[in-house]
Amino acid sequence: MSKKIEPINSKRHTKGHGVTAVLGPTNTGKTHLAIERMLGHDTGLIGLPLRLLAREVYDRVVERIGPRNVALITGEERIKPKNPRYYVCTVEAMPRDVEVDFLAIDEIQLAADPERGHIFTERLFAARGLEETLLLGSSIMRDAISDLLPGSNHISRPRLSKLTYAGQKKITRLPRRSAIVAFSASDVYAVAELIRRQRGGAAVVLGALSPRTRNAQVALYQSGDVDYLVATDAIGMGLNLDVEHVAFAGKRKFDGKLHRELTAAELAQIAGRAGRHMNDGTFGVTANVEPFDSELINRLEVHEFEPVKLLQWRESHLDFSSLARLKESLKKAPNSKRLTRARMADDVIALENVSLDDEIRQSAASPAAIRRLWETCQIPDYRKISTTNHSDLVATIYKFIMSDNERIPEDWFATQVAQADRTDGDIDTLAQRISHIRTWTFVSNRSDWLADPVHWQERTRAIEDTLSDALHTQLTKRFVDRRTSVLMKRLRDKDDLLAEISSDGEILVENHYVGRLKGFVFTHDASADGIHGRAARNAASKVLTSELAMRARGVCAAKADAFLLTQGGRVTWRDEEIAYLSPGENQLRPELVLLSDEHLSGPDRDKVITRLKEWLAQYCDERLQPLLALSEADDITGFARGIAFRLKENCGILKREDVADEIRSLDQTARAQLRKYGVRFGAFNIYFPVLLKPSASELLVILWTLKTSAQTGSSVTEILSAPRAGLTSIPVVKTVQDSFYRAAGFHICGERAVRIDMLERLADMIRPLTAWRARQENPESPPAGATGDGGFKIQPEMMSILGCSADEIGKILKSLGFKMERRERPAQSGSEANSNAKASETGASLTEETSGSADAETSVNADRQIVATADKDRKAEVAAMDLVASDDAPKTSEPDEADDKAELSEEIWRPRRRRRSDNETRHVRKSSQRQPAKPARAKRRDEDRPQSTARARPAKKSKQEKPIDPNSTFAALAKLKEDLEQGSANELSKRS
Repeated sequence: MSKKIEPINSKRHTKGHGVTAVLGPTNTGKTHLAIERMLGHDTGLIGLPLRLLAREVYDRVVERIGPRNVALITGEERIKPKNPRYYVCTVEAMPRDVEVDFLAIDEIQLAADPERGHIFTERLFAARGLEETLLLGSSIMRDAISDLLPGSNHISRPRLSKLTYAGQKKITRLPRRSAIVAFSASDVYAVAELIRRQRGGAAVVLGALSPRTRNAQVALYQSGDVDYLVATDAIGMGLNLDVEHVAFAGKRKFDGKLHRELTAAELAQIAGRAGRHMNDGTFGVTANVEPFDSELINRLEVHEFEPVKLLQWRESHLDFSSLARLKESLKKAPNSKRLTRARMADDVIALENVSLDDEIRQSAASPAAIRRLWETCQIPDYRKISTTNHSDLVATIYKFIMSDNERIPEDWFATQVAQADRTDGDIDTLAQRISHIRTWTFVSNRSDWLADPVHWQERTRAIEDTLSDALHTQLTKRFVDRRTSVLMKRLRDKDDLLAEISSDGEILVENHYVGRLKGFVFTHDASADGIHGRAARNAASKVLTSELAMRARGVCAAKADAFLLTQGGRVTWRDEEIAYLSPGENQLRPELVLLSDEHLSGPDRDKVITRLKEWLAQYCDERLQPLLALSEADDITGFARGIAFRLKENCGILKREDVADEIRSLDQTARAQLRKYGVRFGAFNIYFPVLLKPSASELLVILWTLKTSAQTGSSVTEILSAPRAGLTSIPVVKTVQDSFYRAAGFHICGERAVRIDMLERLADMIRPLTAWRARQENPESPPAGATGDGGFKIQPEMMSILGCSADEIGKILKSLGFKMERRERPAQSGSEANSNAKASETGASLTEETSGSADAETSVNADRQIVATADKDRKAEVAAMDLVASDDAPKTSEPDEADDKAELSEEIWRPRRRRRSDNETRHVRKSSQRQPAKPARAKRRDEDRPQSTARARPAKKSKQEKPIDPNSTFAALAKLKEDLEQGSANELSKRS
């Protein structure tokens, strides 16, 4: 262009000559008109209020005439080809050194905005096209433009569609294609969360979003993936959306200084987004907003508002001769009644703060330096941390560019940029990083501030794009339920929803998860509620019906080993719970409850229940066979029947002391009746040895829990696990009922519970030790642990079978009625010690043989293998106890008196004398009354004789022997003895 370039604020452009104001409400096609008019000229420039809108117009123009002819200039983005014909800019970034044939300013009513108004007012006065100038905006600017620009033309543009008030509605009842407007980020997020739960999701538009993020969110809405848009008043300008209804979730906003009610014109600007082009739109209120009054409704519908009276103004001809004069020129008052001086903007506040720095005042000594300081202060405060923080940043940058290098250091700038180059974090974190990178993008677009501005423009732009994509992803993840949005879209299109079930039970509708099938129960996704959730479940019900029918056939055909009863009383099939046990009328025959829902048909349900009941009966019979047989036996009579009943009620175990009188009342016939069903009469308990096996004890614990819950009326929320298999004793938990341990096969002995069969083995070990007496005719060594006077010493084998320490077995013996006495240890010579050691080994072997004979039953042999396992498990514990004992011992060179006594003494245990019960006492008294008193004992014939090695026993009166129980161990031994004697007699007869 050969014409002389003049500043756009030249005096010859101060009037309205050649200026046309195109005024009207939203949806009148004003921006479209400006684009068409600009492209009708050789050159042109259009100033837009938002960077987002500038990018949108730039893309439209590029599509028409190609990128080589169009420049995009904003504070954070600069695309400028060589010799462009057209410029698309934000109002703040409109170049001052370019003359064009056509010039347009959009949304000119922003000249009244408290924050940015003075910039629009300055462009109103100074920006002109050589041939045509258009001012686009609301009709409320008509009077102000006429007064300030006399001679300007005015064109009114009517709205293309009708706008109607639709009243108040709940957020969940808003129609599709609605935009909900709130005026804070927290309110926007809250509304979007609610819509996501109820309607599948919403796009989010905030003023703080980058254009890339905002465009991605708008595209999400425009594509139909979501039917709702939640935004601030940022949608009030420039965004052309397919919105049919605008709902206000608030009417107050913060304008940068205070919270205030929106004006009618501002409400109209936002409500006008509804009904684009020729489609009518509606507006209303939602949430807790009071309905609009009739006057406001009428003004919004017909677009009649009070005209703007004052425009914001700030002196544009600044005096840079000194800092003081610069500040004075910024405080200058306007000379028109239509103008008011703008309040202190961010750049003025920054200037006031940085001018307090002595170093900066010294640097800003020339008009050029002061002008550069003012340019630095105009860095936008995108970060919004605090005015002090922003002023510090401005001061730092100014000191850099006023240094000898006159550039910002590359390493410092790289560090600042790198801090924002991260995509982790939540929505607020990513938005904050975008605000930081926007600041550095603005700085990089100042070509005289950096050594390589082009590189940093590309770098910051790439980081902003990356952060914008990450923010869009986070917004979509938080506020959009992809599954629900797809389902709703298919429902709108009235298409059938396709459902399928995966191998692990996941139900997918249109490839989106809607729930899971476990066993015979379908659990729908809790987040899939509302209309879409019901539609998905209806689609899923078809595949569920066929799948459950197939599973029912599988259960009916399954073998017994396909089912498993967990320790929690749950029946599983294919690793999924399908039923659980509940208390029944018979404690040993629990009821079974099937876990299913309405998708399983009635006939299939009955078949499954029948099959599971058959399996449960077989399961109980295999594990509780002797107890079940005893409880159902009809050949037991008398006192034995009472014992049988009590065994059934107590999970097959009775304390002997609790039924001592009943046991004494049983004759051999009655005992035989019970032994025939597997009952063993032990020293401490009456029990079934076979029920001590892990499989049986686990089932008995479950049955005990069911019985206890039925008695207390509580629900079965948790079933205690039976002790681990192989343990022969366990610590007692005080909060657990004693009956639990009995059901699990354990006898409580003080602080520990001992497995019942191991307790009987302990009794078998103790019995021969307490019965042994030294005799002259039997000079063999005593068994290990025997004292010869009715007492015994604790042997390692005893601790081994119980799996406990010496201290613990002492407490166990005390709880069983044994008492301990301490006596001096007899001195032994070396030879005696060796012989005693050998005797101990012999005695130990004899003890094992004795206990083996006592435990001749088959089940006890199996338990010995469990004891061996328990012995291994206790090695570490015993070793640890020994170590603690050694650590606790006094570490002195000379043993103290207590240690001497301990070494010279030993513990002797003896059974306490059992007190006779009342029944026994009465029995003795009756006997004494019936029998005459015995005469005094005569002197025995052998009393005067010297004692010999063979002691003669007095002859006892013969008494009638009781018949031997044919099912007892003694009967088997007697039969074996008879066979051996008969064999020996036959052998002798052959030899003779």
